[in-house]
Amino acid sequence: MLLEVENLTSHFFLDEGVLRAVDGISFDVNEGETVALVGESGCGKTIVALSLLNLIPSPGRVVGGRIVFNGEDLLQMEAERLREIRGGGIGMIFQEPGAALNPVFTIGSQISEVLRLHRGLNRREAEAEAIRLLGETGIPEPEKRIKAYPFEFSGGMRQRAVIAIAISGRPRLLIADEPTTALDTTVQAEIVDLLRYLQAQHKMAILLITHDMGVVAEMAERVMVMYTGKIVEVAGVCELFREPKHPYTSGLLNSIPRLGAGRKEPLRGIPGAVPDFLDLPSGCTFHPRCPIGDESCISEFPSLRSISPERKCACYKVEAG
Repeated sequence: MLLEVENLTSHFFLDEGVLRAVDGISFDVNEGETVALVGESGCGKTIVALSLLNLIPSPGRVVGGRIVFNGEDLLQMEAERLREIRGGGIGMIFQEPGAALNPVFTIGSQISEVLRLHRGLNRREAEAEAIRLLGETGIPEPEKRIKAYPFEFSGGMRQRAVIAIAISGRPRLLIADEPTTALDTTVQAEIVDLLRYLQAQHKMAILLITHDMGVVAEMAERVMVMYTGKIVEVAGVCELFREPKHPYTSGLLNSIPRLGAGRKEPLRGIPGAVPDFLDLPSGCTFHPRCPIGDESCISEFPSLRSISPERKCACYKVEAG
C-alpha cells in the first residue's frame, strides 16, 4: 500500500460556523494504480488533495485522521520532512496552471528550483534536466522554451510545464487536480495520453481528481464518488459505468451528453444543487435531490459499507449482493 487515508477530516472555521469540507473519508492507493475521486464542483475534492499535503489555506485545517504515505504518517511528521515529501515523494498538478506558475520567473527556473531542492542537482545539471523534462512532456524546442515566461505559453503548454514540475522530483504518487479543465477537447486528449505515458515511464501511482467522467473512463482503475465531503460509492471503473449503485452516481453518469442522442433529447441533470456546507440537510445529505429517497433517509448519514467484493456504497436503498 502506497497511500492509506483513514477518517480524514478537514474543516474551515468561519465566522458563520464550521464548514466540514472533508468529513471523515477513508481510502487507499496502491503502487502504480490510478484512482479517481469524482463529484460536482464544490463537493470537497480539491480540499482532499490539499489535505494530503497539509496545504489547506487559512482558516481551514486538517482536524483529524491519518495520512500514511509509504509507511510514514504525514500528519505527524516534522515540517522539514514534510517539505521533502512535497514535490519529492508526492507531486501535484494544481487545478489552475496559470496560478500555479510564478509569472515573474522563467519556466526553466521554476523547474530547476524543484530539481535542485529535491534531487540535489547543481545549476548546470538542473538546466539540462529541465530541458529534458520539457521535451518529455511534449513541449517543442525545449532549449528555447526554457527561457520563456508563463504568459508566453498557451494554456495547453502551461499545463505541460506544470506537469514537468510535478514529475521533476520523481514522485511515487502524482495528485492530478482537474488536469484537463479549461482546455479544448483536442488538448484534453493529449494531456490524458501524456499522463498515461508518464505514469508508465515513471511507474507512478495517480490520484486523479476530476468531474469529467470521460477522463475517468480513460485513465482510472478505481473510482471514488464524493458528495458534501463524504465518499458515497467506491467501485472499479468498469463496474461503476456499467451499473452505478448510488443514486448520485447514477445522476452523474446520466448527465453526460450522449453522442447521436439527437437534438430533441434534452440534457439530463441532477435536480437542485450541492447544498450549503454550513446548512447541510439532516441524514443523507443527498436525499433532497434523490429520486428514491424517503423518510428513512433523514435520520443519519448512511455508512459506507461493502455491498460486494471491492465495492462500497453509502445508501439505505442499496442492498448487498
